[in-house]
Amino acid sequence: MSRLRPELDPLRETLLLTLYARALDAKQPHPILGDTHSAGLADRIDYDFAKLKLKPSLVCGTALRAKKLDEAVRAFVAAHPDAVVLDLGCGLDTRVLRCDPPGGVDWYDVDFPDVVALRPRFLPDRSRCLGADLTTPSWLDPLPRDRPAMIVAEGLLPFLPGDSFQRMTRELTAHFATGELAINGYTRFAAWSMKYHPTIKAIGITAAQGFDDPHDPETWDAGLTLAEEQLLARAPEVDAFPQPLRAATRLMSHSTALSRQGTRILRYRF
Repeated sequence: MSRLRPELDPLRETLLLTLYARALDAKQPHPILGDTHSAGLADRIDYDFAKLKLKPSLVCGTALRAKKLDEAVRAFVAAHPDAVVLDLGCGLDTRVLRCDPPGGVDWYDVDFPDVVALRPRFLPDRSRCLGADLTTPSWLDPLPRDRPAMIVAEGLLPFLPGDSFQRMTRELTAHFATGELAINGYTRFAAWSMKYHPTIKAIGITAAQGFDDPHDPETWDAGLTLAEEQLLARAPEVDAFPQPLRAATRLMSHSTALSRQGTRILRYRF
Protein backbone atom coordinates (compact mmCIF):
# COMPACT_ATOMS: atom_id res chain seq x y z
CA MET A 1 0.00 0.00 0.00
CA SER A 2 1.37 3.43 -0.96
CA ARG A 3 1.83 5.91 1.88
CA LEU A 4 0.46 9.45 1.74
CA ARG A 5 2.37 12.52 2.86
CA PRO A 6 0.36 15.48 4.20
CA GLU A 7 1.89 18.93 3.77
CA LEU A 8 1.35 20.76 7.07
CA ASP A 9 2.65 23.88 8.78
CA PRO A 10 3.90 23.59 12.41
CA LEU A 11 0.53 24.38 14.00
CA ARG A 12 -1.37 21.88 11.88
CA GLU A 13 1.39 19.33 12.39
CA THR A 14 0.15 18.88 15.97
CA LEU A 15 -2.62 16.68 14.54
CA LEU A 16 0.08 14.10 13.76
CA LEU A 17 1.34 14.27 17.34
CA THR A 18 -2.03 13.29 18.84
CA LEU A 19 -2.68 10.78 16.05
CA TYR A 20 0.61 9.03 16.75
CA ALA A 21 0.01 9.04 20.50
CA ARG A 22 -3.32 7.25 19.96
CA ALA A 23 -1.63 4.86 17.54
CA LEU A 24 1.12 3.98 20.02
CA ASP A 25 -1.47 3.37 22.73
CA ALA A 26 -3.41 1.03 20.42
CA LYS A 27 -0.29 -1.08 19.90
CA GLN A 28 0.28 -1.64 23.63
CA PRO A 29 -0.59 -5.03 25.16
CA HIS A 30 -3.17 -3.32 27.39
CA PRO A 31 -4.24 -0.13 25.61
CA ILE A 32 -6.18 2.62 27.34
CA LEU A 33 -8.13 3.88 24.33
CA GLY A 34 -7.49 1.04 21.90
CA ASP A 35 -7.99 3.22 18.81
CA THR A 36 -7.08 0.76 16.06
CA HIS A 37 -8.38 3.23 13.45
CA SER A 38 -5.61 5.69 14.42
CA ALA A 39 -3.01 2.92 14.40
CA GLY A 40 -3.94 1.93 10.86
CA LEU A 41 -4.03 5.56 9.77
CA ALA A 42 -0.57 6.33 11.15
CA ASP A 43 0.82 3.36 9.21
CA ARG A 44 -0.49 4.93 5.98
CA ILE A 45 1.14 8.33 6.50
CA ASP A 46 4.59 9.13 5.13
CA TYR A 47 6.02 11.08 8.06
CA ASP A 48 8.98 10.75 10.40
CA PHE A 49 7.00 10.12 13.59
CA ALA A 50 10.20 9.24 15.43
CA LYS A 51 11.19 12.92 15.54
CA LEU A 52 8.23 13.60 17.86
CA LYS A 53 9.95 11.60 20.62
CA LEU A 54 6.70 10.79 22.38
CA LYS A 55 7.16 9.84 26.02
CA PRO A 56 4.84 7.44 27.85
CA SER A 57 3.29 10.34 29.78
CA LEU A 58 2.08 11.97 26.56
CA VAL A 59 0.90 8.70 25.02
CA CYS A 60 -1.04 7.67 28.13
CA GLY A 61 -2.39 11.16 28.79
CA THR A 62 -3.59 11.59 25.20
CA ALA A 63 -5.28 8.19 25.17
CA LEU A 64 -6.95 8.72 28.54
CA ARG A 65 -8.30 12.21 27.77
CA ALA A 66 -9.67 10.95 24.45
CA LYS A 67 -11.38 8.05 26.19
CA LYS A 68 -13.06 10.31 28.75
CA LEU A 69 -14.19 12.79 26.09
CA ASP A 70 -15.58 9.89 24.05
CA GLU A 71 -17.54 8.77 27.09
CA ALA A 72 -19.02 12.27 27.46
CA VAL A 73 -20.08 12.27 23.80
CA ARG A 74 -21.64 8.81 24.01
CA ALA A 75 -23.61 9.76 27.11
CA PHE A 76 -24.91 12.94 25.49
CA VAL A 77 -26.05 11.35 22.22
CA ALA A 78 -27.63 8.49 24.16
CA ALA A 79 -29.75 11.08 25.96
CA HIS A 80 -30.23 13.22 22.82
CA PRO A 81 -30.42 10.96 19.73
CA ASP A 82 -31.19 14.04 17.57
CA ALA A 83 -28.09 15.92 18.74
CA VAL A 84 -25.56 17.93 16.81
CA VAL A 85 -21.95 17.03 17.66
CA LEU A 86 -19.08 19.41 16.91
CA ASP A 87 -15.53 18.10 17.19
CA LEU A 88 -13.51 21.32 17.13
CA GLY A 89 -9.92 21.20 15.95
CA CYS A 90 -10.55 17.61 14.91
CA GLY A 91 -7.41 17.08 12.82
CA LEU A 92 -7.35 13.41 11.85
CA ASP A 93 -9.16 12.31 15.00
CA THR A 94 -11.26 9.16 14.60
CA ARG A 95 -13.72 10.07 17.39
CA VAL A 96 -16.74 9.70 15.10
CA LEU A 97 -15.68 6.12 14.37
CA ARG A 98 -15.00 5.35 18.02
CA CYS A 99 -18.31 6.80 19.22
CA ASP A 100 -20.34 5.45 16.28
CA PRO A 101 -23.30 7.81 16.80
CA PRO A 102 -26.85 6.82 15.80
CA GLY A 103 -28.26 7.92 12.47
CA GLY A 104 -30.23 10.84 13.91
CA VAL A 105 -27.06 12.63 15.06
CA ASP A 106 -25.44 15.22 12.80
CA TRP A 107 -21.70 15.10 13.42
CA TYR A 108 -19.44 17.93 12.26
CA ASP A 109 -15.66 17.58 12.21
CA VAL A 110 -14.34 21.15 12.25
CA ASP A 111 -10.83 22.40 11.53
CA PHE A 112 -8.90 24.61 9.16
CA PRO A 113 -10.06 24.10 5.54
CA ASP A 114 -6.77 22.54 4.47
CA VAL A 115 -6.93 20.10 7.41
CA VAL A 116 -10.49 18.91 6.80
CA ALA A 117 -9.55 18.53 3.13
CA LEU A 118 -7.18 15.77 4.26
CA ARG A 119 -9.85 13.72 6.02
CA PRO A 120 -11.47 12.16 2.90
CA ARG A 121 -8.02 10.93 1.83
CA PHE A 122 -7.54 9.01 5.08
CA LEU A 123 -10.87 8.40 6.79
CA PRO A 124 -14.26 6.92 5.88
CA ASP A 125 -17.12 9.35 5.25
CA ARG A 126 -18.92 9.25 8.61
CA SER A 127 -19.20 12.97 9.37
CA ARG A 128 -19.69 16.35 7.77
CA CYS A 129 -16.35 18.10 7.40
CA LEU A 130 -16.46 21.83 7.99
CA GLY A 131 -13.43 23.95 7.15
CA ALA A 132 -13.39 27.08 9.27
CA ASP A 133 -11.36 29.67 11.13
CA LEU A 134 -12.73 29.25 14.65
CA THR A 135 -11.78 32.82 15.55
CA THR A 136 -14.42 34.21 13.15
CA PRO A 137 -18.14 33.89 14.07
CA SER A 138 -19.45 33.35 10.53
CA TRP A 139 -18.42 29.69 10.46
CA LEU A 140 -21.45 28.84 12.63
CA ASP A 141 -24.00 30.13 10.11
CA PRO A 142 -24.62 26.77 8.31
CA LEU A 143 -25.23 24.84 11.55
CA PRO A 144 -28.71 24.12 12.92
CA ARG A 145 -29.77 26.16 15.95
CA ASP A 146 -32.74 24.30 17.38
CA ARG A 147 -31.15 21.00 18.42
CA PRO A 148 -29.08 20.06 21.48
CA ALA A 149 -25.36 20.35 20.79
CA MET A 150 -22.39 18.42 22.13
CA ILE A 151 -19.25 20.50 21.59
CA VAL A 152 -15.87 18.83 22.07
CA ALA A 153 -12.59 20.76 22.02
CA GLU A 154 -9.67 18.44 22.69
CA GLY A 155 -6.24 20.05 22.91
CA LEU A 156 -7.54 23.28 21.39
CA LEU A 157 -7.49 25.74 24.29
CA PRO A 158 -3.74 26.57 24.44
CA PHE A 159 -3.42 27.20 20.71
CA LEU A 160 -6.09 29.84 20.14
CA PRO A 161 -4.62 33.33 20.57
CA GLY A 162 -5.63 35.78 23.27
CA ASP A 163 -9.22 35.51 24.42
CA SER A 164 -10.43 33.90 21.18
CA PHE A 165 -11.40 30.64 22.93
CA GLN A 166 -13.69 32.58 25.26
CA ARG A 167 -15.19 34.55 22.37
CA MET A 168 -15.71 31.37 20.36
CA THR A 169 -17.46 29.79 23.34
CA ARG A 170 -19.83 32.75 23.66
CA GLU A 171 -20.66 32.50 19.96
CA LEU A 172 -21.31 28.76 20.23
CA THR A 173 -23.62 29.00 23.23
CA ALA A 174 -25.48 31.92 21.62
CA HIS A 175 -25.99 29.86 18.45
CA PHE A 176 -27.29 26.67 20.05
CA ALA A 177 -30.32 26.61 22.31
CA THR A 178 -28.89 24.05 24.73
CA GLY A 179 -26.07 21.58 25.07
CA GLU A 180 -22.72 20.74 26.62
CA LEU A 181 -19.10 21.77 26.15
CA ALA A 182 -16.40 19.22 27.00
CA ILE A 183 -12.71 20.13 26.98
CA ASN A 184 -9.43 19.00 28.43
CA GLY A 185 -8.73 21.97 30.65
CA TYR A 186 -5.15 23.24 30.89
CA THR A 187 -4.07 25.26 33.91
CA ARG A 188 -2.10 28.42 33.23
CA PHE A 189 1.11 26.69 34.27
CA ALA A 190 0.40 23.62 32.12
CA ALA A 191 -0.30 25.77 29.06
CA TRP A 192 2.79 27.90 29.65
CA SER A 193 5.06 24.91 30.22
CA MET A 194 3.95 23.15 27.04
CA LYS A 195 6.29 25.31 24.97
CA TYR A 196 9.20 23.65 26.80
CA HIS A 197 7.92 20.13 26.17
CA PRO A 198 10.43 18.39 23.84
CA THR A 199 7.67 17.21 21.51
CA ILE A 200 6.13 20.67 21.17
CA LYS A 201 9.61 22.17 20.70
CA ALA A 202 10.31 19.63 17.96
CA ILE A 203 7.28 20.88 16.03
CA GLY A 204 8.12 24.51 16.74
CA ILE A 205 4.87 25.98 18.10
CA THR A 206 4.20 28.11 21.18
CA ALA A 207 1.34 27.27 23.51
CA ALA A 208 -0.66 30.14 24.89
CA GLN A 209 -3.38 30.00 27.53
CA GLY A 210 -5.16 28.09 30.26
CA PHE A 211 -7.05 28.66 33.52
CA ASP A 212 -6.77 27.21 37.01
CA ASP A 213 -10.26 27.38 38.54
CA PRO A 214 -12.70 25.09 36.69
CA HIS A 215 -15.42 27.66 37.44
CA ASP A 216 -13.61 30.38 35.44
CA PRO A 217 -15.57 29.67 32.22
CA GLU A 218 -18.74 30.45 34.15
CA THR A 219 -17.53 34.09 34.08
CA TRP A 220 -17.16 34.22 30.28
CA ASP A 221 -20.77 35.41 29.74
CA ALA A 222 -21.40 32.24 27.77
CA GLY A 223 -24.11 30.78 30.02
CA LEU A 224 -21.88 27.90 31.13
CA THR A 225 -22.38 25.90 34.31
CA LEU A 226 -19.72 23.45 35.45
CA ALA A 227 -21.20 19.96 35.37
CA GLU A 228 -18.10 17.87 36.05
CA GLU A 229 -14.37 18.07 36.63
CA GLN A 230 -12.51 14.79 36.16
CA LEU A 231 -8.95 14.72 37.45
CA LEU A 232 -7.49 11.95 35.35
CA ALA A 233 -4.64 11.28 37.77
CA ARG A 234 -7.38 9.62 39.83
CA ALA A 235 -8.88 7.58 36.98
CA PRO A 236 -8.81 3.78 37.29
CA GLU A 237 -7.13 3.57 33.87
CA VAL A 238 -3.91 4.83 35.50
CA ASP A 239 -3.38 1.19 36.51
CA ALA A 240 -2.47 0.59 32.83
CA PHE A 241 0.30 3.24 32.85
CA PRO A 242 3.85 1.86 32.71
CA GLN A 243 6.12 2.28 35.71
CA PRO A 244 7.44 4.63 37.01
CA LEU A 245 4.75 6.84 35.43
CA ARG A 246 2.01 4.90 37.21
CA ALA A 247 3.53 5.41 40.65
CA ALA A 248 4.22 9.09 40.03
CA THR A 249 0.67 9.68 38.80
CA ARG A 250 -0.84 7.87 41.79
CA LEU A 251 1.31 9.97 44.12
CA MET A 252 0.20 13.17 42.38
CA SER A 253 -3.45 12.11 42.66
CA HIS A 254 -3.42 12.72 46.43
CA SER A 255 -3.21 16.46 45.80
CA THR A 256 -6.02 18.25 43.96
CA ALA A 257 -3.67 21.10 43.02
CA LEU A 258 -1.09 18.72 41.53
CA SER A 259 -3.76 16.61 39.83
CA ARG A 260 -5.03 19.72 38.05
CA GLN A 261 -1.57 20.26 36.58
CA GLY A 262 -2.01 16.95 34.79
CA THR A 263 -4.85 16.05 32.47
CA ARG A 264 -8.36 17.01 33.50
CA ILE A 265 -11.66 16.84 31.66
CA LEU A 266 -14.12 19.68 32.19
CA ARG A 267 -17.75 19.43 31.16
CA TYR A 268 -20.11 22.39 31.13
CA ARG A 269 -23.85 22.70 30.44
CA PHE A 270 -25.42 25.68 28.74
